[in-house]
Amino acid sequence: MEIARPDGEAPPANVLAQSRGGPTVLRILLGTQLRRLRTAKGITREAAGYEIRASHAKISRLELGQVSFKERDVADLLTLYGVNAADERETLLGLARQANSPGWWHKYSDVLPNWFEVYVGLEEAASIIRTYEIQFIPGLLQTEEYARAVIMLAHAKSPAEEVERRVNLRMARQRRLTGPDAPRLWAVVDEAALRRPLGGRNAMRGQIEQLIELAALPNVTLQIVPFDRGGHAAAGGPFSILRFTGAELPDVVYMEQLTSALYFDKPEETDHYMAVMDRLALEAAPAAETPRYLGRILDDLA
Repeated sequence: MEIARPDGEAPPANVLAQSRGGPTVLRILLGTQLRRLRTAKGITREAAGYEIRASHAKISRLELGQVSFKERDVADLLTLYGVNAADERETLLGLARQANSPGWWHKYSDVLPNWFEVYVGLEEAASIIRTYEIQFIPGLLQTEEYARAVIMLAHAKSPAEEVERRVNLRMARQRRLTGPDAPRLWAVVDEAALRRPLGGRNAMRGQIEQLIELAALPNVTLQIVPFDRGGHAAAGGPFSILRFTGAELPDVVYMEQLTSALYFDKPEETDHYMAVMDRLALEAAPAAETPRYLGRILDDLA
């Protein structure tokens, strides 16, 4: 059953079917619907917060999908917004119940910080993932050995079991690349990331060999920015752009920091990053040349 928009139009797809990203995406979808319903009625966040015995800040977090939903709160908000039709209410309440169900990555919650859990859920739902990396191979393309070396840089003092769980989580994320309904991954990688021998020469050989295999997949595009290209558009550092099927979810730009992350979803922000990514793709060597570049690096590691 489709959820009616406040303007009377039906969304482009059944939001209950857009659940690949688990609770992260469902929370955002439900929050978007609630925000549309509220603004269509001209109700302030303060008034909505009062209705559910909360603050306007809580309403803001709910509408952004940053917190879990209580079914009672959703029911009260729907009443306030004039949503009285039983079928429409049940659809939204059902979405609230699903949004509180844990995703597959919940079992890694002991090593998965909240700020990165959001990204994993969005990554799981994305139909297109574009990423630029300057220091490391993108996580979705890393081998186990290389991933372990990268993780050890930040968690050298962690127990071995914890490190292995972090490695396993990264490998689990990668399975979507070759699974059903795989996303399109378009990665632009600086040559520095390919030349930095993390984990030793043997680990790098295995990593470069895997990149050659993955770059041959029909849904993977890998471009390299050679040293001789000099400066380029992404002077600010690595970032990723996630795009989703349908109009219910906006593009999301993700920038990881040492102990947190930044997420941008306003068009004036995401459009700028998309333009930078497009320029990077033009400045990088064409994807058709990637196997030759990787082969040359592989020879240097012999």
